[in-house]
Amino acid sequence: MGGTTDSMIASLNPYLAAQMPELGAIKRFEKFGTGQSNPTYKMMTDTGSFVLRSKPPGVLLKSAHLVEREFEVMAALAQTPVPVPKMLHLATDEASPLGRAFFVMEYLEGRIFWDPSLPDLSPDERGAIYDAMADTLAALHSVDVADVGLSSFGKPGNYFARQIDRWSRQYLASVDTPDRGMTGIMAWLELHLPDDDGQVALVHGDYRLDNMMFAQDAPEVIALLDWELSTLGHPLADLAYQCMQWRLPYEGGMRGLGGLDRESLGLPSERAYVARYCDKRGIAPPANWPFYLVFSYFRLAAILQGVVARAQGGNASNPEAAQKYAAAIPVLIKQAVDIAHEPSEKAI
Repeated sequence: MGGTTDSMIASLNPYLAAQMPELGAIKRFEKFGTGQSNPTYKMMTDTGSFVLRSKPPGVLLKSAHLVEREFEVMAALAQTPVPVPKMLHLATDEASPLGRAFFVMEYLEGRIFWDPSLPDLSPDERGAIYDAMADTLAALHSVDVADVGLSSFGKPGNYFARQIDRWSRQYLASVDTPDRGMTGIMAWLELHLPDDDGQVALVHGDYRLDNMMFAQDAPEVIALLDWELSTLGHPLADLAYQCMQWRLPYEGGMRGLGGLDRESLGLPSERAYVARYCDKRGIAPPANWPFYLVFSYFRLAAILQGVVARAQGGNASNPEAAQKYAAAIPVLIKQAVDIAHEPSEKAI
């Protein structure tokens, strides 16, 4: 979202007065400091506080930054056990006075945990937070997509085949010289692609601790946020993506749990976390676990490479974060290659 907050207010007030007069006039914007992809603001009006989230400025990759999809999925989940903020208004690219799509949603007060070791909590509280994450993920994957009107939210066919193709192409479009490890991972994934087992669920696409808000005084998820990458897909993609957190290093800003004494901290093991999720869904532990992990590393590396490319083009929402992402990509590639070369267990 370009321009000053004053210019944003001047552009938005007449539009919102016509579309949502109950909000009152905008008094002030405060940009949330995090959120690399889609600029997000606290919007204070005559009547209270709200959240405005928009596409970023500049030329965007096809199918990226689709705030319209975020709005659609959160609106669809409003009557399900999956906690989401209330959606209030969507402005399309064509209708937006800002020149690009945005939406307005409810503002919630809660806790967001940026450090996965949860240093400010007791061991019992830490375990309860991780239990709540597993339970929320199981609830998400248990949603009947037809019942909530999301049957056409993704494409038919093998989810992993589509995703490998999509992110391979987007990665290659984001670099001048592809990393040899990354191209090797692409080939490994193609070779080890499992048969389509027919599982289809609503997948979040970026399911991790700091994309959810917890109640102020309880280990309860009150909002699952940042649905930009959501689609219909295979539920194990979300599960493996979150389980990267157990393997990524804690040191160096990667927000992982690697190298920590998780037992003494009261944090579950990866195996215990997966077991709780599977128990909540009533399914067996996943076979071929290395494939799902390698896929998750590959996909995240491709996503981050796109953010870095956008920063190099001057279009990043948070250029400092983009520099950290550039440093993270080789770590992701190395861990993926290690898992691919040494699949110590086919099932977890």
